[in-house]
Amino acid sequence: MSDHIPCIITVAITGSLPRKENNPAVPITIAEQVESTQEAFEAGATLAHLHVRNDDQSSSSDPEKFARLQEGLRQHCPGMILQFSTGGRSGAGKERGGMIALKPDMASLATGSCNFPTRVYENAPDLVDWLAAEMLAHDVKPEIEAFDLSMIFKAVEMQRAGKVKAPLHVQFVMGVKNAMPVDRQAFEFYVATLKRLAPDATWTGAAIGKDQLTLNRWSLELGGHCRTGLEDNVRWDKGTLAASNGALVGRVAELCAEYGRRPATVAEARSLLHLHPAA
Repeated sequence: MSDHIPCIITVAITGSLPRKENNPAVPITIAEQVESTQEAFEAGATLAHLHVRNDDQSSSSDPEKFARLQEGLRQHCPGMILQFSTGGRSGAGKERGGMIALKPDMASLATGSCNFPTRVYENAPDLVDWLAAEMLAHDVKPEIEAFDLSMIFKAVEMQRAGKVKAPLHVQFVMGVKNAMPVDRQAFEFYVATLKRLAPDATWTGAAIGKDQLTLNRWSLELGGHCRTGLEDNVRWDKGTLAASNGALVGRVAELCAEYGRRPATVAEARSLLHLHPAA
């Protein structure tokens, strides 16, 4: 079923982890993020999931920093799909969506709450609706972040109500401590459920740490798309020092051939996700 479907490789270049001795490759400054994303782009990534950082390395929702990052990436990674994170580590309430007005190609949208390693990842219904409305108003495609099954059903409900445009693009997130583990039967049920409820939807598999490569393989096998990058995996599988984002993307690009797949081009990725062609 996966034969001949090009694979959109998403690179999540940096998250909320500070740059410490065990993850020196994580890009923090705008210049570092542009350089790291360009390396990943040249290795085969066509979608970049983006955070920005404060001077103390904590995550930020500063629209000015997102604007500078977007400008740099459009110059150095022509046509790459840029996706801004509206995650809870970047701010509180509506400030999480303050950069949507910059009109990136996409933005992340978690449609429910769940437990994280040390806190609750809270996405109240009114905030979810507001973020979705901002994306709709600015023609930004949401990537639905599904941390459990209920979030898939909520996304379909929102699509049917006209709160998000069809077709959906859903990312199944697995392996976060205290949330959904990486489990093959659960993953297959996610995929089957999405196909039943939204047959025209596309999807990506994302997993954390040692499970990243496992979910890359399952996603390629089942006809989906793949996410990799230092946000999710700051070490190689055997505990050595962190690879670069480009190296992690290269690993997925090489893996595609084992499943009769190949990395999608920019034009193919935009077509598959029903986005506007690159300027």
